[in-house]
Amino acid sequence: MKRIRVFLAAVAAAGFMSVAATARSEEPAHFTYSPPPPGTVLQSQVVYLAGQAMHSQWRGVLSKKLVGTSAGMPFYQWYLSIYAIDGAVYELKYQSPRDGGPFDTLQHTSDASMWYPAQSGSIVGAAQLMGPGIEQFVVATQQVGADCGSADVSIFGYDAKSGKVVRLVTVENNCGLSATIVHSPKGDSLALSGPYYGPHAANCCPTKSKASAILTYTNGKWVEKPNYFYMRKMPNRVGGCGACAAASRPSAMTRRVSSGSMMPSSHRRAVE
Repeated sequence: MKRIRVFLAAVAAAGFMSVAATARSEEPAHFTYSPPPPGTVLQSQVVYLAGQAMHSQWRGVLSKKLVGTSAGMPFYQWYLSIYAIDGAVYELKYQSPRDGGPFDTLQHTSDASMWYPAQSGSIVGAAQLMGPGIEQFVVATQQVGADCGSADVSIFGYDAKSGKVVRLVTVENNCGLSATIVHSPKGDSLALSGPYYGPHAANCCPTKSKASAILTYTNGKWVEKPNYFYMRKMPNRVGGCGACAAASRPSAMTRRVSSGSMMPSSHRRAVE
């Protein structure tokens, strides 16, 4: 009798795993993008922004497009495109810089010989940061003028009430910031790493060259511990949290301008 119970439990577990695997269905064998991502696709990631039911795949795509050259140096506009599946077609729902960050639109320098800022980025991945069943999409980007520039880690989600992709929170830092998704029994979190700048530190001289922090979503709020990096929360309704408060870091921790920069790190913050 004991062996029968063990066998039935194993069968039930296998059936549950089969249902779970089926729920997270595979993409169509031959899908297309409408419209296609601009330029050359560099990275692409499936993410379940609206849950893991059948036909609920989304895709985040990083691409870049050549805008010009100067003295043999190429300049690229980077794009982040987020698509939702519809049959065998991924339909565009959000694109940066068209719809906002994390990328800016490239501009000419005053003598029109080059474009700025220099851009780069990478997809960190998909994680269930706000609870089980629904994923968020994490992207790390950097934009550089004449100084070391600014680095962002942005988290995107789906707002069911508005039907739109929204940027939930962005963590910012001078010169560099990386992120890694951490999975644990208590839920997913983000491990952040980069130089820490105190209120009066210059770009050249971080207070701590290698600082680490953990970003979690707890009790309806994004929480960073320790509070090394500048966290900018976006108004959203995802997860039922309502309109989130403005960033809580002291104003002294906003971007420091590097004198003489073609585009200081504070440029984007000033115009948003």
